[in-house]
Amino acid sequence: MIEQFINFVIRPPRADYNPDQYLWDSEFTLAGRKYKRIDLELTNGRGHTLKCSHYVPATVPENTALPCVIYCHGNSGCRADANEAAVILLPSNITLFTLDFSGSGLSGGDYVSLGWHEKDDLKCVVSYLRKDKQISCIGLWGRSMGAVTSLLYGAEDPSIAGMVLDSAFANLYDLMMELVDVYKIRVPKFTVKMAVQYMRRVIQRRAKFDIMDLNVVQYAPKTFIPALFGHGSKDIFIQPHHCDRIYDAYAGDKNIIKFDGDHNSPRPQFYYDSVSIFFYNVLRPPLIPAVLSSTKLEKYYDLGGLKVGTGKNESLLYEIISSLRAVSTDKASSSSAPPSAPNGSSSTKSVVELLAESVTQISINNENDLDFLLDEEHNLREVDGDSHSPESRLLGNKSHEVQNGEECSLSSSNRESWGRCSSLGGNSDDASSSGRCTANLNPQKHHQITLRALATPLRRLRRKRSPRTKDRKLVSFSWRKPKKEKMEKEERETLTQRLRLCFLGHKRAQSA
Repeated sequence: MIEQFINFVIRPPRADYNPDQYLWDSEFTLAGRKYKRIDLELTNGRGHTLKCSHYVPATVPENTALPCVIYCHGNSGCRADANEAAVILLPSNITLFTLDFSGSGLSGGDYVSLGWHEKDDLKCVVSYLRKDKQISCIGLWGRSMGAVTSLLYGAEDPSIAGMVLDSAFANLYDLMMELVDVYKIRVPKFTVKMAVQYMRRVIQRRAKFDIMDLNVVQYAPKTFIPALFGHGSKDIFIQPHHCDRIYDAYAGDKNIIKFDGDHNSPRPQFYYDSVSIFFYNVLRPPLIPAVLSSTKLEKYYDLGGLKVGTGKNESLLYEIISSLRAVSTDKASSSSAPPSAPNGSSSTKSVVELLAESVTQISINNENDLDFLLDEEHNLREVDGDSHSPESRLLGNKSHEVQNGEECSLSSSNRESWGRCSSLGGNSDDASSSGRCTANLNPQKHHQITLRALATPLRRLRRKRSPRTKDRKLVSFSWRKPKKEKMEKEERETLTQRLRLCFLGHKRAQSA
């Protein structure tokens, strides 16, 4: 019986499995994205071969490093236990590395040590990942024996970003004494202690570790890695008070989640959600597009003086234009999907055509809306630095044309007319002749002007400087001049009337 208990501790039955049958496929799709499984072998410090698998996105942008979580399985487990972790981590742009610990699964070795030698296997994996330039930071996710392994290694390597510790035991000796009561072994207590001491010597001789050294509570105050603890409230194999003892002694940032279930029951969804949020906060994975092109972005579409790559979210440009058109007609429809990128067919409108259709519906409500396009002489300001472009000369000449015998002034009403003249806000019911001044413009040049107005980057906007105080006074004087002349005229009339009354009164006095 003692021999059976020894084998239960250090030589449990191995998981007999075929990786191609129990692991994710070499290429698979998850949440609409493609991933791949990379199988590899590592050698630990004792010369044992470790069978490993690394789940990564099928395509990763150049010069982009993704974080990685190492899943550590429990006793009698294998790397296939990480299948549930892949569903949680991969959609968050976090890669997953899993391994068969020495003495487990398909790896070499004859015995397990419930975390003591497994921490050296974990150290071998971390060293391998540190050399990979596509890996940024590393997290640990351990269950049962794997949670103890993570704790023991975390006390030695503070560079780990975060750990999830599911159902860890606090002390192996205490656990063995509790299992005697759980399995109702009817022997006196002193006999049990003697049996444990005998087992201790046998395990030390075979597996090369001392069960008294596996006191995780002693390592918890030395560990400062952010940790999320989890434990089943109905776990009778490793009772919940083990997790409480470790949690109370833990020195780093910590949180604990208790859930219904025993040691091997499936974890609830809210627990997986908490794990996902925890790793997202500590690992900070980068945002990468859902679909990546395998070829370089070499195709461009001509947008006047602009160049927009086909791979740089042209669908977003379509969406912006569609939204602009929807707002202008008061018919917002967010359910309509943006059309696909233009492919040269006549049925699909190009970006230029959509811009041309949308730009005619923009209204200019403020006289300052167009200041960033004007220079001090009220000509079209250059965006790309071409001071001799035909668009600026054309627009500058049009802004000074004579309209109905009167030259365009700088008043706000005429500035609105200039906006309509350049097709940036014309209304169909506008009866002014200045609103029709672009009727004879070349359509191609018309496109260039409108596109230059829409595509001016915010960082290049140089709004026209407001007039100086002296200029404002002059303008104010010019507007008030007619009013002053009117007042002077009234004063002269009043003075004339008073003089007449004076003359009449003087004559009456003389006659009297």
